[in-house]
Amino acid sequence: MSQWQEEYAEHLLPVFGSPMREFDHGRGAWIYDSEGCRYLDFLAGIAVSSLGHAHPGLVRAISEQAERVIHVSNYFTSASQIGLAEDLLRVADDPSEGRVFFANSGTEANEAAYKLARAWRHRHPERTRVLALDHAFHGRSLGALSLTWKPALRETFEPLASDVEFIPATIEALEHSIDDTVAALFVEPVQGEAGVLPLPEGYLARARELTRNAGALLIIDEVQTGVARTGTWFAFQQEGIVPDAFTLAKGLGGGVPIGALVTTGEASSVLKAGEHGTTFGGNPLATSAGRAVIRAIEDEGLLENVARQSSRLRDALPELPLVAGVRGRGLLIGVQLAQPVAHAFVRAALEEGLIVNAPDDRTIRLAPPLIIGEAEVAEFLDRWTLTAERLSA
Repeated sequence: MSQWQEEYAEHLLPVFGSPMREFDHGRGAWIYDSEGCRYLDFLAGIAVSSLGHAHPGLVRAISEQAERVIHVSNYFTSASQIGLAEDLLRVADDPSEGRVFFANSGTEANEAAYKLARAWRHRHPERTRVLALDHAFHGRSLGALSLTWKPALRETFEPLASDVEFIPATIEALEHSIDDTVAALFVEPVQGEAGVLPLPEGYLARARELTRNAGALLIIDEVQTGVARTGTWFAFQQEGIVPDAFTLAKGLGGGVPIGALVTTGEASSVLKAGEHGTTFGGNPLATSAGRAVIRAIEDEGLLENVARQSSRLRDALPELPLVAGVRGRGLLIGVQLAQPVAHAFVRAALEEGLIVNAPDDRTIRLAPPLIIGEAEVAEFLDRWTLTAERLSA
């Protein structure tokens, strides 16, 4: 072990295992470790660094806000907090009665969403069930973990909330499960932690129809898919629907911790004063970062760039060694491998200066910064080939 690995092991809780590298600084889609080695970042901090590293607009917004005021508490507000809420509602096509609650992470946003579902259930005592999907991941706090499917993540902390039921991610299961005993349905448009598994075509539209008819809330987790990652501001827009609520985090702050619960329609009046809160959520620094991300996506044409670069990747990936299939949306891509060597592939890729992720033994997850261009895509394809060669040597 290097000195920094020894110091990490001594001073930090071992919940993540041993870090693979100690990073020092980055520029664009590239990041440098403490020894000066350069890596092409095709994970972007797990879909967080949406503008890459050290984006000038984001750096400027954070610096200018830090010189003014960083934190004011939730007894007060700031222009950036109000402005970011307005920005989010605007790019969500101004849903009826839309309102925003800011948190600090995706887990916290989903915790707020679960409390929204429980408050809805309290209003309608006959609605005793909350539905989530098999293979869902919504976070690690106890409420969000109750919505998370993977047994290995749950077992140590059980019993969890007893009102959550898991159903298969099929339209047939949806039609069988939704009735007037359901308070809310939670879904991810693409199940990232499960191996980048998109929901079936038409699923969200059918879910919207069924939940509306049954009087249940449709809550969409856009923590990984939101903020232009899939080629539209939010993945649910690709099916022309408006959910009762949706959650955001990851790419919204470009690396600055922030989360959000966005509510629409009647769901916007469910939680009352004092029923939820946060100390840091929505502070001026984080919301200034969020506004800078939205400005950059609009000003730099990044929605169009996601379409261009994802198309290039999807065309080229099937021809690469070890690739058995490609799935996902936009720049959230799952590459199915021909052999169960994904974790070894990640380690070999690091040696070739490429950062990717393995959510399971047969899948490589790609979530590069939204700013990548043709040169970075070409470099990625070369480094993938070198990684496969290294692995087979």
